Amino acid sequence: ENREAMLNSKSNRLTEALEEANRLFDGVCRAREAALDAQFLVIASNIGKEKANELHSEMSAFDSTAFAEDLLTFMGINRTEVEETDDSEDVPGGFLPSDAWQTMGEEALKYFRRAPTFHYMMGSFKSEPPVPKQRIERQKKASRGKAERAMPAQLKKMEESHQEATEKEVERILRILQTHFENDPNTPISFFDFVIDPNSFARTVENMFHVSFLIRDGLAKIKLDEDELPIIEPTKPSGGGEEDSRAGAGARNQVVISLDQKEWK
Repeated sequence: ENREAMLNSKSNRLTEALEEANRLFDGVCRAREAALDAQFLVIASNIGKEKANELHSEMSAFDSTAFAEDLLTFMGINRTEVEETDDSEDVPGGFLPSDAWQTMGEEALKYFRRAPTFHYMMGSFKSEPPVPKQRIERQKKASRGKAERAMPAQLKKMEESHQEATEKEVERILRILQTHFENDPNTPISFFDFVIDPNSFARTVENMFHVSFLIRDGLAKIKLDEDELPIIEPTKPSGGGEEDSRAGAGARNQVVISLDQKEWK
């Protein structure tokens, strides 16, 4: 309704309307109110554009022809006199005085007589240190470290499970050895009869492996019979404490037994 009044160059109605709209927008809480504000912004932009166009039309635009005329007059040329006296067009530009450009240069020199401004060819120097770009690498290393830590945890868990299985098997074999010895303590138990599985060479090697733990821990002992063949029997628990166990440990020897499939058969 007040479009004509707002378009007037001496009126501040458009600025007042924008300030009022900014004040009202602080209380907007519904979508419809925000849409009305956007609609008002479009109308205000159009009015501002028309007002700017009118202001531009009132300003004096640059006229290259008029500027050339003024420049020639400054150089000492009176175009009216030249047109009256010079009727020939054989010598183009011959009406310029010899010192015309020198006069123009001396006048222009007054406005350039100052030191050139100092500027950086590669931009201004920044005193702040550059931002380090190692955060991404640290994140990658951290994530890679987690992945690497996951595998040893699995291996450790598997190792613990194998160790538990080995301990249970060693305890089972010890109970079997003790049972055989309790049933017939006078009959020596042949080591080979005790560990060899007639149906499995791998099982035989496992039995010898588990029996070696009994020998190492002093829970069983191996000695040779009259035929120089090894026999095995569980050790009797002694009440002497650590001193007796140390003495027994000092008397123990390590023996390596080789067994291939031919000998096993």
